[in-house]
Amino acid sequence: MSSSELSVDLAAKAYNLLQEDANKIAKLIEVQMDTLTNRRCPLYEEVLDTQMYGLSREIDFAVRAGLIVESDGKAILAALERNLAKLYEALNYKKEQQS
Repeated sequence: MSSSELSVDLAAKAYNLLQEDANKIAKLIEVQMDTLTNRRCPLYEEVLDTQMYGLSREIDFAVRAGLIVESDGKAILAALERNLAKLYEALNYKKEQQS
């Protein structure tokens, strides 16, 4: 395997691993969206914040190591941030409906 092929292989593996971690966070958000039971649960928010921070650090490392391009990393985070925004909008809507 040439060094070029190895670089491409490592980049693909890095991207796939980051996407797997992003999918786990997306699943947490999806479960919460499906139930909408824990109105602004501090523990749940802490878990999501910690997971998002960890993923952002993983992405930063992968970018700095030259394994992925910065725009790909930003796209992964942006998709999750949009999902989080939808979750918080839904939670706020539910709260307003209950008032």
